[in-house]
Parts: sequence; structure tokens; C-alpha cells
Amino acid sequence: MARDAGLEELIRQELGERPGLSEKPMFGGLAFLLDGNLLCGARNDGMLARLGKGNDGWALAHPGIELMVMGDRPMNGWVRAGAQAYGDDALRQRLLDAALAYVVSLPPK
Repeated sequence: MARDAGLEELIRQELGERPGLSEKPMFGGLAFLLDGNLLCGARNDGMLARLGKGNDGWALAHPGIELMVMGDRPMNGWVRAGAQAYGDDALRQRLLDAALAYVVSLPPK
């Protein structure tokens, strides 16, 4: 699956420079990790955001955002935002802020 360089750059700009932030090719796209924990990702089919189990209801209520599915397995706590959703600057920032809030609560790997 091809990567989306434009989405990758949007995420980089919004996450900024933070200690412990890294990037790694993963899932057919580019994953962003914080202290070794998956935070979000960019692929040509959308932006992935790790919100944590039980924290994704608000996001799933938005058009263009759906539960992430790997193969046949739903990934509770992860959402995929299509271009309509991640193209909305305020919504993209809210998704990234929510992902950061969840991932900083995890122990470093």
C-alpha cells in the first residue's frame, strides 16, 4: 500500500518536536510512536489514531471516521479517519490530541 506523504507531513506539523516521538514504516504506511507506543499512523487510505478502548465513541460519531479493522478483526480503541475527516483541521487536531492523551498514560516500551 502506498504512503501518503501529504498526510504524514500534516501529522508531523501537528505533533511537533516532542521527546520520545519517532516514526516507523508499518501497516503499509508510516506509524508515529511515542516512547515506543503506537500513537497514530498515515496511510493512503486514511489516518489511524489510537484513542484507547472506550475512548472512541465521540470520534466514531463523525462522518468519515470508522473503527479500524485488521483483516477480519476489529481493533477497538483505534479509528481510521478518511480524507473528509482528517482534512478538517480541527477534527484532525482533536484526534491527535486524544491519541496523545491516551498514549502518554501508557508505560514507555
